[in-house]
Amino acid sequence: MSTLRVTAELLTIHEHPNADALELAQVGLYRAVVAKGAFRTGDAAVYIPEQAVLPAELIEELGLTGKLAGGNADRVKAVRLRGELSQGIVCRPRVLADTDLAAAAAAGLDFAELLGVTKWAPPVPTAMNGEVEAAPDLMPWVDIENLKRFPDVFEPGEPVVVTEKLHGSCCLVTYHADGGGVQVSSKGIGAQGLALKEDPKNLYWRAVRAYDIPAVAARLAERLGASRIGVFGEVFGAGVQDLTYGASGRAELPGYAAFDVSAVVDGQLRWLDAAELLDGELPLAPRLWSGPYRAETVLALAEGRETLSGRELHIREGVVVRPAVERHSPVLGGRAIAKVVGGAYLTRKGGTEYE
Repeated sequence: MSTLRVTAELLTIHEHPNADALELAQVGLYRAVVAKGAFRTGDAAVYIPEQAVLPAELIEELGLTGKLAGGNADRVKAVRLRGELSQGIVCRPRVLADTDLAAAAAAGLDFAELLGVTKWAPPVPTAMNGEVEAAPDLMPWVDIENLKRFPDVFEPGEPVVVTEKLHGSCCLVTYHADGGGVQVSSKGIGAQGLALKEDPKNLYWRAVRAYDIPAVAARLAERLGASRIGVFGEVFGAGVQDLTYGASGRAELPGYAAFDVSAVVDGQLRWLDAAELLDGELPLAPRLWSGPYRAETVLALAEGRETLSGRELHIREGVVVRPAVERHSPVLGGRAIAKVVGGAYLTRKGGTEYE
């Protein structure tokens, strides 16, 4: 899940092809359905992204009572309105009536706290939970931002690699070469600097032992001369999320696919090519395409059927885009990596989003 920021943005307005009283307000590569005439191209407005939880007063002010997602009808979720995908809310809250939103957009101000908007945290099922311990040396995963919000992460024509984004739960494994210790965590728990104590009932530890990931990491550490190795993968299957890829998270061998590797070599953190280093060692997230970056190509690849099972069992969650050669992104202020989530995935019924 990416970071939550509520910012002012400059809009581009498009015609809604199926509704005379509606238009589409574009923010980055996102589009949100708005009332016709409410905004013009070049206007500045506040953009509240998906997964935001709104306070009751703001919901009432925006006329959205009973129209949002979740048990409390307070969470922003992608919807289709008259056939068009609408992601997020474009608005001008009263509390910001005297604010120069164009200047706020240029400054990149975040209004989440002022508006009382928080980030939705999904519940954690028992099989993904457990006793935790402090893990200050855990190899961290990064929140992958959405390419639609940050469309300038990649340069047109830049060589990139596109992999399928799998709908499971992120499993973080840190291998310490000095002593061979292993730490295991999830994305949500790991973000708190915590690791899960080993438990044969825990989903992540079952996957780590079933695929012998510590042994894989040990071989990799020796090959690279690394003091620490991070192996990042997705655990999936029935009982994990609603999309299963034909696997079972309850089985002795739960579904698992690695998608990233990091290493500390000579005191420096390096991100490495998982396909290059782990092919033949661990199952891998499918690589869908590589070539010169074009936004249209990536957006198209985010849709369609999954390829992991080889049987196209259900919809694809989306894609993850990386440069062919790992680099820093001045747009993100960190690693150059981004995701795109498919419209069919976002608007499916009965979906789960456990971390």
